[in-house]
Amino acid sequence: MIEPTEIIEESDRELSIKWSDDAETKYNAPQLRRNCPCASCVNEWTGEKILREESVSDDLSVSSVSVVGRYALNFHFSDGHNTGIFSFQYLRKLAE
Repeated sequence: MIEPTEIIEESDRELSIKWSDDAETKYNAPQLRRNCPCASCVNEWTGEKILREESVSDDLSVSSVSVVGRYALNFHFSDGHNTGIFSFQYLRKLAE
């Protein structure tokens, strides 16, 4: 399994991850918020996205990032949203 070797908070709006296969991916706060996998943003039963992407400001930032176990990150966004658990596998897929 490919895992992060380094997680770098470039700013309150950007994050980069270096992976065990030497790849590096970059993310910005609005991109992450628009792809939040939590039950408030995605229907748990159908997988259909509930969140309207246009409702997320391009000026959004990340207040804090925390590691969840050994498999995911949780972001606290400046709009108050903080319920998404972004697995490392999901984050890698987002970058592809």
